[in-house]
Amino acid sequence: MNTPISTLTIGALAKSAGVGVETVRYYQRRGLLAANGAHRGAFRVYGMDEVARLRFIRRAQALGFSLDEVSELLALDEETDRERARAFAQAKIADVESRIRQLEEMRSALQGLVSCCEHTEAPAPCPILHALANAAEPPARE
Repeated sequence: MNTPISTLTIGALAKSAGVGVETVRYYQRRGLLAANGAHRGAFRVYGMDEVARLRFIRRAQALGFSLDEVSELLALDEETDRERARAFAQAKIADVESRIRQLEEMRSALQGLVSCCEHTEAPAPCPILHALANAAEPPARE
């Protein structure tokens, strides 16, 4: 039996957004989704508004927004809060760029350790493990 989209159970709501029922319940506890849906008999039912909200949450998370940030985004009005939404997105871009720089530094440090390991004649100590154990900077490449 197909359930009309306007009366989804929590399971069908979760499936529509590709999440588990426990994720929906967690979002409800956090106040991201209303926990007081309409009732049909003993079951809560959800409609397109909840589907759209759940998909919004998932898309925002995919772009790197935390659930706290998602909560703030959900509080914005699509018609009147363009500037605030843009500021959120710009802040997220700055955060992503910072993380990219950190990852590039990590890659460079690891490449230096691997290079040192490949080009060191001494059998011990392992330059990688030695550097990690001594919290030293990676040896300079030669």
